[in-house]
Amino acid sequence: MALDDELKEAETVEQLREALRRSQHAERKARHRTDEMVAAVYQAAKDAALSLRPLRFEPPKKQHGTGAEVALIHATDWQLGKRTGDYDIKTCQQRIRTFADKVCEITDIQRKHHPVNEAVLMLGGDMVEGTSIFAGQAWEVEATLYEQLFQTVNTISALVHRLASHFPDLRIVCEYGNHGRIGKYGEGPRADNVDRMAYEIVRKQWVDLDWQLSDDWYQHFNIGKYRVLLVHGDEIRSFSGTPLFAIIKRVTAWGAGVVPAFDDCYMGHWHNPLSVTLGNGNRAFITGSPESGNVYAQEHLAAQARPSQRLHFIDPHKGRVTSEHVIWL
Repeated sequence: MALDDELKEAETVEQLREALRRSQHAERKARHRTDEMVAAVYQAAKDAALSLRPLRFEPPKKQHGTGAEVALIHATDWQLGKRTGDYDIKTCQQRIRTFADKVCEITDIQRKHHPVNEAVLMLGGDMVEGTSIFAGQAWEVEATLYEQLFQTVNTISALVHRLASHFPDLRIVCEYGNHGRIGKYGEGPRADNVDRMAYEIVRKQWVDLDWQLSDDWYQHFNIGKYRVLLVHGDEIRSFSGTPLFAIIKRVTAWGAGVVPAFDDCYMGHWHNPLSVTLGNGNRAFITGSPESGNVYAQEHLAAQARPSQRLHFIDPHKGRVTSEHVIWL
């Protein structure tokens, strides 16, 4: 090998070594930032848990009669901490209070015909906005992740209190979303999620209620004969709006034995209230968000959704939905 070639090869090897050193250094810095963020959020969770005490309450009296139904309440995608032209933390909290009031008002109308003693509250994820889910997000939030956690805990707790005061039996099923993760996708364990932390803190506050939460990517539960699959929705990848065909295909595949048998699937994530019928006659329900003024959706998806959440009433004996309500906020 000529001397010039040897020198060029040595120079190339040194450049590669230097590139590797820079890459390793950048990785260590990124991991350190992520570790610091995780530690800060866990400290916030600990502080929040220490500042709360178990709450006791007197549930309302049960109705008696035939044809009892169950209220199925889907609260999801609050994105609490996000700031737009007409959405912030106070707006989110006001809209969730409005949601709770409307759930109770519609339930009272139902009760004039038949008992509604039981409610199931599904918390579907993306309850916080996060701070580092995508590039530039820091310019679209009004609160740190630390404050988002505290405010979300307060908002969930207020919703639980309102419902527990109106329903003799309240069950809460929790699923976490992609905005609750700490750092960008793949930087940390999927189960390190601010949604989960908020749920656990509120669960310890409302210890007398029935809670279902885990680190699984789905929740499965029954209301009598009605079998429910709750997911967040980010399991279905898309970058061009609500992918109805992909949702039908994926939920149908889940129903082929991938998860326990279910009748209907509930999800959020897409911020647009929709329902689609599957080939077997079951349905997938997509619930909206209380958020408004999403500039990204306007610019990149040419879409804008009105603030909403969802309320259904279930016949537990026939195992079916009897009425559906998109609650506009």
